[in-house]
Amino acid sequence: MESHNEDMPELVGTRVRLRALSMDDAAALHIIWSDHSVARWLGAPPLVSVEETQELVALLLQMALEEESKRWSIVLPGGQLIGSCGFNYWQFDGAYRGEIGCELAPAFWGQGYMTEALKLLLDYGFGQMGLNRIEALCHPVNTRAARLMSSLGFEREGLLRQYRHTPSGYEDSVLYALLRQDFRRDYLEREGSD
Repeated sequence: MESHNEDMPELVGTRVRLRALSMDDAAALHIIWSDHSVARWLGAPPLVSVEETQELVALLLQMALEEESKRWSIVLPGGQLIGSCGFNYWQFDGAYRGEIGCELAPAFWGQGYMTEALKLLLDYGFGQMGLNRIEALCHPVNTRAARLMSSLGFEREGLLRQYRHTPSGYEDSVLYALLRQDFRRDYLEREGSD
């Protein structure tokens, strides 16, 4: 069994660490991905078994090897896995843009963990990957995600009507985007105020 993708760097923050997704994470991720309060925003039914979660993790690992996506596990200093985040896709030729996705165990919502994790991810995307634009898609009524994107400097760019097909039918998505120049300006302003 492949343990993880060696090419993905560990990203370390103050309270969270992003490490490459691993097959060993399947049991912990199953608890998160099978939770109805999380799954409702993923556009998919909750996963019903650890085996199903292992299949999804294996697919994500294969996509990372083929450089089609990158997924990190979000862990606390003691090693507890509390979620995941990463790039669902990216495009360099003619765009230099990528799309992020994330989810967090409900017990850790509202405590700033995902904000810190996504700041690490954005810094990696703009700095190491060389992206110019990072996008995020959110369900229109997911106010928690909308607040998170706004707090990170993302601009709401519009509503994509019937953008996704889910088990409950077609759903709209809200497109948020952050440009490298805006992320860097915000970062420099924060550093200057310290």
